[in-house]
Amino acid sequence: MNYLRRLNPYLLRYKKKLLLGLLVITLGALFTNVIPFIIKTAIDSMKAGVSTSVLLEYGLMTIGFSILSGVFLYLTRQTVIVVSREIENDLRNDFLIHILDQDQQYFHYHPTGETMALATNDVSAVRNFLGPGIMYTSETVVNLLIATTLMFTFSVELTLIAVAPIPIISWIVYRVGKSINEKFEDVQEQFAVLTTKAQENLSGIKIVKSYVREESEIESFRRLSVDYMQKNMKLAKVQSFSFPMMFLLTGFSVLLVLYFGGTKIINGTLTIGELTAFIIYLGLLTWPIISFGWIINLTQRANASMKRLCEVFDSKPEIDDSSANNINGNLQSVIEFRNVSFKYAENLPYVLKNVNLKINSGETLGIIGHTGSGKTTLVNLIPRLFEVEEGNIFIGSHDIKTVPLGELRKMIGYVPQETFLFSDTIEHNISYGLDEANKERILYASKIAQIYKDVDTFPKRFDTVLGERGINISGGQKQRTSLARAIYTNPEILMLDDAFAAVDTYTEEEILNGLNEVRKNRTTILISHRVSTIKNSDRIIVLKDGTIAEEGTHEALIQKEGIYSDIYFKQLLEEELKEL
Repeated sequence: MNYLRRLNPYLLRYKKKLLLGLLVITLGALFTNVIPFIIKTAIDSMKAGVSTSVLLEYGLMTIGFSILSGVFLYLTRQTVIVVSREIENDLRNDFLIHILDQDQQYFHYHPTGETMALATNDVSAVRNFLGPGIMYTSETVVNLLIATTLMFTFSVELTLIAVAPIPIISWIVYRVGKSINEKFEDVQEQFAVLTTKAQENLSGIKIVKSYVREESEIESFRRLSVDYMQKNMKLAKVQSFSFPMMFLLTGFSVLLVLYFGGTKIINGTLTIGELTAFIIYLGLLTWPIISFGWIINLTQRANASMKRLCEVFDSKPEIDDSSANNINGNLQSVIEFRNVSFKYAENLPYVLKNVNLKINSGETLGIIGHTGSGKTTLVNLIPRLFEVEEGNIFIGSHDIKTVPLGELRKMIGYVPQETFLFSDTIEHNISYGLDEANKERILYASKIAQIYKDVDTFPKRFDTVLGERGINISGGQKQRTSLARAIYTNPEILMLDDAFAAVDTYTEEEILNGLNEVRKNRTTILISHRVSTIKNSDRIIVLKDGTIAEEGTHEALIQKEGIYSDIYFKQLLEEELKEL
């Protein structure tokens, strides 16, 4: 149960409510356990000859205590179960906070479906332990203590006979619980695989349909579902064994009490009322004893789920912000790479090799190069989406490792290659970078990004709700909406990574003309595979195999007749061929 100890801080947070819940459980158990004592007194009094009015009093007392017991049962759920829901909420929020704190590398090795399974299925399993688990454990212990104490007042010998099967039940619970823990881990792991498969199919539905792979994906999902079902069946078989065995053992207790209790009545050492009370107490204890097995089941499930959750909570982001210092005033937007080399893993080759580069404040830098030359990696290092291990990057006079991540990233507007839009309105997608939406800034950013004309034709204009990842608009519209989002935040540094790949050259030219105003006094980095995008930049660098192979203005690089010149004239030829 080591992993469940990690829940202690959450339990302590609600200790007052839990203590109140324990008090309520105790009072409810007292009222419940008084009822058999009243019935015993009523039965024994009949032998002495009592009036109907006295029996009516006993009946009313029984009803009254039953009502009180029901009220406290309701209050139990209003305390313990409510606390479990509150802890579930806290746990899920903490889980999301921790996930969002992770760096890019974490998501390379943890599929979205697996993370979703943890946030839903595993958190719910922990909640079941915190709610019903704690509640029924407390009720079982309290009822057992009160009932056995009262039973001892009737007959010590008969009570010992009645509780004799409990050690056997405990051993069965231990053995079954151990098996449940192992099998539930298998179930949860398979559920994560199943969720990942479903998430990938839904996210990649265009690819599935384009390649006519529906039948293949259905069959693949069916196999995973069957495997999930079979693992659940193995778990169910173990669980189904424990309940009948406990019913059998508790039934055996009743049989022993009837035999030995009947013998005592014949001998005159026990009254009929006491034996009746004994049988009722055993009935009251039957569910708590049986529920003990169910509690163990919940506990083992929760332990397995908490183990999986702890693996996430214990993961540390590789990008550490703890050594950062508060920066007084605005950071200068001068960016400098000093002897920077980078590779994504120890066993992989270098993507960047000994890069030295200075981008002056207000300068527009164009970056071009063949696929895999390191263009995207270079800009990803500036906002510390990946951590530089060799060399240093400076913003103004500050090493970026000493700048708080929040401050660093707020000064950067970044449009990545892979455009992502939320399932929300176009207005909220554009204004996402700031807490409040400003209509004028949204209009300004959308016009610069050349998305305004398109949005103006939509029935609900900026209130148009986009589908998942913007599925109901074109690729070019997605890119321009993403560009408007970056412009909206008015960043000091603007980084566009192939942001016009899905845009025609005419629209690209309109955007670039609009960006001329935006780029004034703003450091801008343009990455593109098209020369037309970057030719008007103040300076252009050409990357080759992770190094800066060429550097200069458009005209200077053309005259060098190197890589840039080769790319330029090939693209000119392609344009001429298209016009034929």
